[in-house]
Amino acid sequence: MSGIPPLKKNDEVYVLQGKDRGKTGRILIVMPQKDRVVVEGVQMIKRHTKPNPQKNVKGGIVEKEASIHISNVALVCKNCKEHTRIAIKVLEDGRRERTCKKCDNAMD
Repeated sequence: MSGIPPLKKNDEVYVLQGKDRGKTGRILIVMPQKDRVVVEGVQMIKRHTKPNPQKNVKGGIVEKEASIHISNVALVCKNCKEHTRIAIKVLEDGRRERTCKKCDNAMD
C-alpha cells in the first residue's frame, strides 16, 4: 500500500480481540510485512533468557510484549477519545491524511 500507513509507531490503539480485549496502549513496533504490531502492556509473555555477561543481560524469566495482529486493534481518535476506523482523505494539494470515521477530524 502506497502513501500513508493505517497505523504508525506511537499511535494510541484499542484492543478489539484476544485476552487483552478492552485495553488501550501505545504502538511500540509496526511490522507491515507480517501485518502485526507490538502494543505497550498488551499480549505479555514470559521469556526464559540465558545470562549473557558480554551484553550485560541477566538471566531469568523476563516479561515482554508479543505482537498482535493488526486487525485486532483499532486506532483511538485524539479528538473524540473513541476507538474508530480510519479514512484516508485526499487534500486539495494532493497530500493524503488519516481522518476519524466518527468525528471526521484529522488523526495526525
